[in-house]
Amino acid sequence: MFEKRNNEAAAEALIHPLKSLTSAQFAALGGDAVAYVRPVRGAVLSMMIHDAEFDATTEYQLVMSADGTPLLVTDTEDAVVEWLGDKNLGLATLH
Repeated sequence: MFEKRNNEAAAEALIHPLKSLTSAQFAALGGDAVAYVRPVRGAVLSMMIHDAEFDATTEYQLVMSADGTPLLVTDTEDAVVEWLGDKNLGLATLH
C-alpha cells in the first residue's frame, strides 16, 4: 500500500503546472497573443470543425491560438503568412 501511494504522488507531481491554469491566468501569460501552425488532413478537420466540409485527403494549414481555438484554416502556407502579416501574434512552431 505504501508503494502505491508513493507512485500516485509521483504521478501527480509530474503534471505540469501550466496545465492547471484558468483561462484568465493563461491569457495573462500571453495565451491570447501566441499562435501555432499545424498541417492537418481534412478528415481530422472535419472531426474538429463540424459545420464545415473538408476534403478528407487534402492537407490543410491550421492556425490555432495557444488556448486551442482555431483561428484560420487554409490550404496554402502562403495564405497563413499573409494572414499573420497583419496580426500581432507570436508564432510557435511544432516539431
